Amino acid sequence: MFSKQTKGQARGPAKIEPLPTTPIASVDPARKTTPKVASLISADITIEGNITGEGELQVDGIVRGDIRVGRLTVGETGHVEGSVYAEASEVRGRVVGSITSKQVRLYGTSYIDGDITHEQLAMETGAFFQGRSLKFQRPAPQPAPTPILAAPTPPPQTKPA
Repeated sequence: MFSKQTKGQARGPAKIEPLPTTPIASVDPARKTTPKVASLISADITIEGNITGEGELQVDGIVRGDIRVGRLTVGETGHVEGSVYAEASEVRGRVVGSITSKQVRLYGTSYIDGDITHEQLAMETGAFFQGRSLKFQRPAPQPAPTPILAAPTPPPQTKPA
Protein backbone atom coordinates (compact mmCIF):
# COMPACT_ATOMS: atom_id res chain seq x y z
CA MET A 1 0.00 0.00 0.00
CA PHE A 2 2.66 2.54 0.95
CA SER A 3 5.64 0.93 -0.72
CA LYS A 4 7.08 2.02 -4.01
CA GLN A 5 7.98 -1.40 -5.18
CA THR A 6 7.61 -2.34 -8.74
CA LYS A 7 5.70 -5.44 -9.55
CA GLY A 8 8.78 -7.31 -10.72
CA GLN A 9 10.73 -6.97 -7.40
CA ALA A 10 10.45 -9.80 -4.99
CA ARG A 11 10.10 -9.08 -1.35
CA GLY A 12 12.91 -10.53 0.64
CA PRO A 13 14.38 -10.05 4.04
CA ALA A 14 15.59 -6.53 4.64
CA LYS A 15 19.35 -6.12 4.57
CA ILE A 16 20.58 -4.79 7.88
CA GLU A 17 23.95 -3.11 7.92
CA PRO A 18 25.78 -2.18 11.10
CA LEU A 19 25.97 1.47 12.00
CA PRO A 20 29.27 3.10 11.22
CA THR A 21 31.40 3.29 14.34
CA THR A 22 33.07 6.51 15.21
CA PRO A 23 36.41 6.18 16.93
CA ILE A 24 36.29 7.11 20.57
CA ALA A 25 38.72 9.85 21.45
CA SER A 26 41.77 8.26 22.98
CA VAL A 27 42.02 8.87 26.68
CA ASP A 28 45.28 10.38 27.87
CA PRO A 29 47.06 7.80 30.07
CA ALA A 30 47.89 10.51 32.59
CA ARG A 31 44.17 11.24 33.00
CA LYS A 32 43.29 7.58 33.54
CA THR A 33 45.00 7.49 36.89
CA THR A 34 43.05 8.95 39.73
CA PRO A 35 44.59 12.02 41.31
CA LYS A 36 46.85 11.15 44.17
CA VAL A 37 45.58 12.24 47.54
CA ALA A 38 48.07 13.05 50.27
CA SER A 39 48.31 10.61 53.14
CA LEU A 40 47.53 12.29 56.44
CA ILE A 41 48.86 11.69 59.91
CA SER A 42 46.34 13.60 61.97
CA ALA A 43 47.02 15.63 65.10
CA ASP A 44 46.00 12.83 67.50
CA ILE A 45 48.34 10.20 65.95
CA THR A 46 51.89 9.32 67.03
CA ILE A 47 54.02 7.06 64.86
CA GLU A 48 57.27 5.54 66.08
CA GLY A 49 59.20 4.19 63.11
CA ASN A 50 60.30 5.08 59.61
CA ILE A 51 57.90 6.07 56.85
CA THR A 52 58.72 5.37 53.20
CA GLY A 53 56.68 6.04 50.08
CA GLU A 54 56.59 7.78 46.72
CA GLY A 55 53.51 9.91 47.24
CA GLU A 56 52.61 12.93 49.30
CA LEU A 57 52.46 12.94 53.09
CA GLN A 58 51.03 15.53 55.45
CA VAL A 59 52.06 15.27 59.09
CA ASP A 60 49.85 17.01 61.62
CA GLY A 61 50.69 14.54 64.40
CA ILE A 62 54.01 13.23 65.72
CA VAL A 63 56.49 11.04 63.83
CA ARG A 64 59.54 9.66 65.63
CA GLY A 65 61.61 8.21 62.81
CA ASP A 66 62.92 8.98 59.34
CA ILE A 67 60.57 10.02 56.54
CA ARG A 68 61.34 9.33 52.87
CA VAL A 69 58.51 10.44 50.54
CA GLY A 70 57.93 12.31 47.30
CA ARG A 71 56.46 15.42 48.93
CA LEU A 72 56.20 16.27 52.63
CA THR A 73 54.07 18.85 54.36
CA VAL A 74 54.46 19.33 58.12
CA GLY A 75 51.40 21.15 59.43
CA GLU A 76 51.37 23.66 62.29
CA THR A 77 50.64 20.90 64.83
CA GLY A 78 53.06 18.48 63.13
CA HIS A 79 56.25 17.30 64.82
CA VAL A 80 58.97 15.18 63.21
CA GLU A 81 61.92 13.75 65.16
CA GLY A 82 64.17 12.25 62.51
CA SER A 83 65.63 12.80 59.08
CA VAL A 84 63.48 13.93 56.17
CA TYR A 85 64.20 12.98 52.53
CA ALA A 86 61.74 14.35 49.94
CA GLU A 87 61.60 15.99 46.53
CA ALA A 88 59.80 18.96 48.10
CA SER A 89 59.22 19.87 51.75
CA GLU A 90 56.95 22.47 53.31
CA VAL A 91 57.25 23.00 57.04
CA ARG A 92 54.79 24.90 59.20
CA GLY A 93 55.46 22.86 62.35
CA ARG A 94 58.51 21.37 64.05
CA VAL A 95 61.33 19.23 62.63
CA VAL A 96 64.19 18.06 64.84
CA GLY A 97 66.60 16.42 62.42
CA SER A 98 68.06 16.97 58.99
CA ILE A 99 66.03 17.81 55.88
CA THR A 100 67.24 16.80 52.42
CA SER A 101 65.00 18.09 49.62
CA LYS A 102 65.32 19.80 46.28
CA GLN A 103 62.81 22.46 47.35
CA VAL A 104 62.35 23.50 50.98
CA ARG A 105 59.87 26.11 52.19
CA LEU A 106 59.82 27.21 55.83
CA TYR A 107 56.73 29.12 56.89
CA GLY A 108 56.64 31.68 59.70
CA THR A 109 55.39 29.12 62.24
CA SER A 110 58.13 26.56 61.52
CA TYR A 111 60.84 25.41 63.94
CA ILE A 112 63.80 23.53 62.44
CA ASP A 113 66.67 22.16 64.51
CA GLY A 114 68.99 20.45 62.04
CA ASP A 115 70.80 20.83 58.75
CA ILE A 116 68.95 21.51 55.50
CA THR A 117 70.41 20.24 52.23
CA HIS A 118 68.57 21.77 49.28
CA GLU A 119 68.59 23.23 45.78
CA GLN A 120 66.05 25.93 46.65
CA LEU A 121 65.33 27.25 50.15
CA ALA A 122 62.62 29.80 51.00
CA MET A 123 62.03 31.12 54.52
CA GLU A 124 59.28 33.39 55.76
CA THR A 125 59.81 35.95 58.49
CA GLY A 126 59.38 34.32 61.89
CA ALA A 127 60.69 30.89 60.90
CA PHE A 128 63.20 29.44 63.39
CA PHE A 129 66.12 27.58 61.85
CA GLN A 130 69.11 26.33 63.80
CA GLY A 131 71.60 24.38 61.72
CA ARG A 132 73.47 24.57 58.45
CA SER A 133 72.05 25.37 55.05
CA LEU A 134 73.87 23.22 52.52
CA LYS A 135 73.34 23.67 48.79
CA PHE A 136 73.27 20.51 46.66
CA GLN A 137 76.57 20.24 44.85
CA ARG A 138 75.89 19.00 41.38
CA PRO A 139 78.91 17.26 39.95
CA ALA A 140 80.68 19.34 37.34
CA PRO A 141 80.28 17.88 33.86
CA GLN A 142 83.32 15.82 33.00
CA PRO A 143 84.95 16.99 29.78
CA ALA A 144 85.32 14.30 27.17
CA PRO A 145 88.80 12.83 27.36
CA THR A 146 90.96 14.04 24.53
CA PRO A 147 93.01 11.33 22.93
CA ILE A 148 96.70 11.82 23.48
CA LEU A 149 98.56 11.51 20.24
CA ALA A 150 101.75 9.64 20.87
CA ALA A 151 104.77 10.52 18.79
CA PRO A 152 105.59 7.71 16.40
CA THR A 153 108.36 5.60 17.75
CA PRO A 154 111.35 5.19 15.42
CA PRO A 155 112.05 1.68 14.23
CA PRO A 156 114.70 -0.11 16.28
CA GLN A 157 118.17 0.46 14.95
CA THR A 158 120.34 -2.55 14.35
CA LYS A 159 124.09 -2.42 14.80
CA PRO A 160 126.25 -4.13 12.23
CA ALA A 161 127.84 -7.22 13.68
